[in-house]
This record gives sequence, C-alpha cells and structure tokens, in this order.
Amino acid sequence: MDTTPVTGLDDLDSHLDNLLQDSSTPLNAKLFDHVELQLTEANIPPLIGRFLPKLTTILKQYKEDPAVIASLTIKLLGPVSFTQVLSLASEESLIQALDSPAPAANLLAMAVLHKAAASPGDAAILSLMTSLVAAFIRRWLAAPQVEVGQKGGKVLGDLLDIDCELPPPPPSDGGVTAQTAIVLRKSTGQGKMWRRIFGDKGMYLFLLDLLAGRHADTSGDPHQLSLAQGRILRILPRLAALNFQVISQSPFTASAPVQTNGHSRDEEGSSSGSRPGEGLLQFAALHMVDKSDRLMHLSLVDFFETFVSLMRVTEYSAYKMETIRTLLRQATASDDLIKQSLVSLPERTVPEEADSLRRWLQEVMPGVTIRVALR
Repeated sequence: MDTTPVTGLDDLDSHLDNLLQDSSTPLNAKLFDHVELQLTEANIPPLIGRFLPKLTTILKQYKEDPAVIASLTIKLLGPVSFTQVLSLASEESLIQALDSPAPAANLLAMAVLHKAAASPGDAAILSLMTSLVAAFIRRWLAAPQVEVGQKGGKVLGDLLDIDCELPPPPPSDGGVTAQTAIVLRKSTGQGKMWRRIFGDKGMYLFLLDLLAGRHADTSGDPHQLSLAQGRILRILPRLAALNFQVISQSPFTASAPVQTNGHSRDEEGSSSGSRPGEGLLQFAALHMVDKSDRLMHLSLVDFFETFVSLMRVTEYSAYKMETIRTLLRQATASDDLIKQSLVSLPERTVPEEADSLRRWLQEVMPGVTIRVALR
C-alpha cells in the first residue's frame, strides 16, 4: 500500500470551504492540480468522504469553467460505485451537468454514467432514469467537442455491452478469440438499457431526429449534424456485434433525413425513409448520410469496412447473413465507392486475415468478384 502522505490536503480543505461559502472566490487551480497529481488507487479511498461531498456541492453552484474541479472529482470517483455516486449527485444534477455548455461538466456526468456499466444491475437502474438517458443521448450527439463525443460513444457501448441479454461468446480452447475480445460482459445482462433506447418509441425517435437533422440541436448546423452521424457510424458495428437483431429490426419506422442544404432528400430523389421493420442499422447505412458531403461519404465507407470485417467474427445465423447480403446489395447498387472499398478490402488487411476475409466477402456479396490479396 502507498503510505506516502499527500501534501496540500489541509489547504485544499480550507479552499473548498471558502468556495462553499462564496462561489465567486478565485479558484486556486495550482492547488487542485498539486493534490490531484499525488492521488493513486491506494491513497484515494480515505479522501473520498472528506472531499467528494464538498466538490459535488461546489459543482452545483459554480458559474465559471469547472474543468479543474471536475478533473479532481473524476479522479476521486474512481473507486466509487454508481449507486454510491447517486447518493451524492441527484438525477437532476447530472442532467444539469450534461446540459452545461462546459465540456468538463459533460465529461464528469458521463464518467458517472459510465459507472453503471460495472454491472447489469447498475445499468438497469440507469435505464429507469428516462430523462437522464435522453440528456446523455442528446449531449453525446450534439456536443461540438470531439472529446465529449468520444467519451459518450465509449459509455454507451459499454452500457449496452454489460446489459446485453444475449450470453457472451464462449472462449475457444485456445483462449481469447476475436469474437470474445469484442465483448466486456462475462454473463447475460437484463436488456433494460436496450429496451429503453430501442424499445421506447419516444427515446428511439428522439435519437433518430438528432441523426436526421430534425432536432433543434442538429437541424440548423450542418457541421454538428455531420458530427452526430459520424458518432453513430463509429459505434454501430460494435452494437451490431452485441445484438444484431435489435439493431437491424424496429417496430418504429424512421422518416427520411432532412437535407443539410434545406431541400428534403425526397425532393431530390436521393433517399427515402426506412422501410417498415428496418432498424437503426439500415437507417444509418442506407438513408442517413448525404453523400454529396464528401467527408460524410468517406465516413460511410469506413463504416462499411469496419462493419463487414467485424461481422465476420461474430456468431453465425441465417438471419444475419441474409440481412447483411440485403444491406450490401442495396448499399453498393448505386455507390461504386462503397463497392470498390469492400472489393479491395482483403488487399488492405493483414496477410493472415486476407484469405478468410475474401471468402467472407464472397459469401455476403454473392456475384461480386473479390480481389485476391497480393503476396
């Protein structure tokens, strides 16, 4: 155990008391940094009760950039469980932090929500907090800061992993495989976060509105809409690997996305809404992206490469195979860039994977000639 004393604790305690009495007190950033740099897994636990309640109270009333305060708070939260944090920070205060324009506050709230990925029970508790889940989805997709988007994607992916009702793939005789490496859970989850996001009509259509430019946070800002769409494309292969059926089927039909130049895609004949029964996978892959935006078109190509590569190592099912074949047939019918990127994918992968990837592509793209990897 680390017995090295942490210096500056009494000074920090006094400074926090001053901030509690008057939130306009000038912040001693150097003191916060000095203490934080000394913190380790061993010496944090005795300090939690001393400092965490004060820090959370200060954060609720602090009007300036809370980056320094939030950073120390995140460090102290390390060993604290999700339910323990809820005794210090209410659902309302977490929503307030997610709604804040300060990215440090957003990241702190997401760090708290990430703790719910520690167990299916914690994820189930979070799923009951509908307003908090909605605030998280909105901040993840509507934050202009890259670091907030990246953190949100990690949090959502881990939450849905631990909560997935499907059993994790069994390890092979050789130990960890490509399939087992992509999941975190060691046992079956409760599926309550999945049902909250994909089975709750209001929540699911709220998500789609953000992605389609129908929500105020993305409708008037083409750049923010592109960020939101890029974020869903990056996480979607992982979600498809976790529960392909939920991602590819939905009882709620998505409307056609709004064109960023002010004209609907239906008017221009470039896209339409999802077909009845299609899920988030088809919406994002086939209907969401405005391909006249070159960068978004390339993001879509990257998505298809990642998606196809990852699906190769997930569990086989006739439904999955037929859905992937249909998706790729529709995606490549009028998009030569996507088609050529997939055809050439074996040439651009590691040599030991090239042949199996080529055989897989021939299965999901029947009738298309897949290039042989050069040796």
